[in-house]
Amino acid sequence: MGKGLPPPPSSDIETGRTYKSHRRTPPPPPKHFSPPAPKPWFAWLVPLVFVANIVMFVLTMYINNCPAKTGADKCLFYDYLGRFSFHPIKDNPLLGPSFSTLKELGALDWKLVVESKQAWRLISCIWLHAGVIHLVANMMSLLFIGIRLEQEFGFFRIGLLYVLSGFGGSLMSALASAGRKQTISVGASGALFGLLGAMLSELITNWTNYANKCAALLTLVLIISLNLAVGFLPHVDNSAHIGGFISGFLVGFILLIRPQFGYVSRKHIPPGYEIKHKKPKHKCYQYLLWIIALVLLITGYATGLTRLFKGQTFESKPLSSLD
Repeated sequence: MGKGLPPPPSSDIETGRTYKSHRRTPPPPPKHFSPPAPKPWFAWLVPLVFVANIVMFVLTMYINNCPAKTGADKCLFYDYLGRFSFHPIKDNPLLGPSFSTLKELGALDWKLVVESKQAWRLISCIWLHAGVIHLVANMMSLLFIGIRLEQEFGFFRIGLLYVLSGFGGSLMSALASAGRKQTISVGASGALFGLLGAMLSELITNWTNYANKCAALLTLVLIISLNLAVGFLPHVDNSAHIGGFISGFLVGFILLIRPQFGYVSRKHIPPGYEIKHKKPKHKCYQYLLWIIALVLLITGYATGLTRLFKGQTFESKPLSSLD
């Protein structure tokens, strides 16, 4: 008496409810699984290159000091720009400094590169511009092309692509101007054409990742053709464009390779989910293109540098035998 019986451990007699265990069973694996979309990189290097080119041009104009060299009355926009005013149109139609200033700051000059062994000019010239028109055209292309590439592939690969393409363009320009000792070359055009070339090789090597393949290819080929056609205008160094494009095209196969469509990394596979037919990360043709591009790139750079410092042109003639 006075003591009640303990309730049933697992049920309520009156309500018929059953007390369930508090253990949580793992959810079943999803029937359909797709890997998460890659997050875009934050683009900071391309804007930094943009700012660096602007700063370098302002510094060039400051060092140029047109009023001190030619007289204030001959300088363009002297009343508004003062020391930063432009040289006369007859000296520089692109609204910029004198060619002697550009040469002093690192323009590509065959004689200085080969005879004075100033190989650093093959890199320094891509940070100089002949004038405002030249600068604006290149920087608009850089922002339009470069930011998208950096968001997709990251700063390291795009930065390396930019420098190697600029070097390739400078090397081709130096070889083409071997017979014209008074010619100088400046500008980031070779590096920019390298970005275009890399976009083409990226499309080819990552072919399985694109839905509208033919449309993308035709659009890119049209853009490249129009830009190369500009190189045939007067005072434009098309050899730098071609050299940069070829370099970027080869570098793109090496640096911009992506996993094939349908590949899933192990870290993205949910627990308990099994993939019956797991695809390899890359296709065989991607590895083959990678090896071929690397061999051609190294061979091209080595051959070009050897011929350049021997004073040879594309026709394998020493400079002394040219008219």
